Amino acid sequence: MSCELSIGFVGAGKMATALAQGWVKAGLCAPAHVVASDAAPAAREAFAREVGARTVESNLDVIREATVLVLAVKPDQVLSVLRDLRGALGNHHLVISIAAGVPLARLQEAAGDGVRLVRVMPNTPALVGECAAAYALGAAATDADGALAQRLFAAIGVAYPVKEALLDAVTGLSGSGPAYAFLMIEALSDGGVAAGLPREAALRLAAQTLVGAGRMVLETGLHPGALKDMVASPGGTTIEGLHELERAGVRGALMNAVRASADKARKLGQA
Repeated sequence: MSCELSIGFVGAGKMATALAQGWVKAGLCAPAHVVASDAAPAAREAFAREVGARTVESNLDVIREATVLVLAVKPDQVLSVLRDLRGALGNHHLVISIAAGVPLARLQEAAGDGVRLVRVMPNTPALVGECAAAYALGAAATDADGALAQRLFAAIGVAYPVKEALLDAVTGLSGSGPAYAFLMIEALSDGGVAAGLPREAALRLAAQTLVGAGRMVLETGLHPGALKDMVASPGGTTIEGLHELERAGVRGALMNAVRASADKARKLGQA
C-alpha cells in the first residue's frame, strides 16, 4: 500500500509507539512519514529505535511536518499542549486525542474553534494488529475525518464509533483491559507451574488459551456463557475450577475493575 498519510505524534510513549508500529506494519504509513516529539530523550530514543521513525524535541516541528496529529501525552498535560499549539494548527490538520477522560469540549476550547478533533480510546494490542478502539468526532470534524479514524484504527484491530459519553466506559473495558488479561495470563501460568508444568510451557499455554477463547467469541457469534457451558461437562474438571472462581468472586472483581477504571477516567476529565 502506498503511503499517503503524514502522521505526527505529540508524545512518544508506549501507546504512541504501539500505534505507530501498528500502522507501519499495516502498511498505512512508512516510517519516513512518521515523526514524534517528546520532552524525554529516552522516550524519543525508544520511539525512533522501535518504529524506525524520526523524532524531534519541538511539538511545533511535528505540526509543520504532519497533517494527522496524535496527541499521546498524559491527560493532565493535553490541554496545555493544545494551548501552546493553538496558533499553529490549521484546517489541514486532523487532531486525534488519545488522552483518557479529557472531553472533546475542553479539547476544542484549548485548540480553538474550527480545529478538527477526534477523540479515540485505543489499547496497546495495536502493536500486534489486535487493537480494540472506539472514537467520537468533535464539532468541527467531518464525515471524511470519521472515515479516516475508522480506517486508521480498523487497520490495526477493530474500531467502533460511539457517543462521546461512552468513551469513559471504553477506557475501563478495553483501554485498561489488556492489563486485566495480562494479570489473568500470569495467574493461569502460575497455576500451571504449581500443578507441575515447566514455566515456559505454562506461560505459552495460558496466553494461547486466552487468544483462542477470544477468537471463539468473535468468530462463532455465540454468547460466552454458552461457550463456557460447552467446556464445563457435568461433574468434570472445568466446573470444579469454575466453582472456585465464583467462590473467589472473580466475575464481580472484573466487573468492579472496569467500573473503577471508567470512574477514574471521568474524574480525569473533570480535573
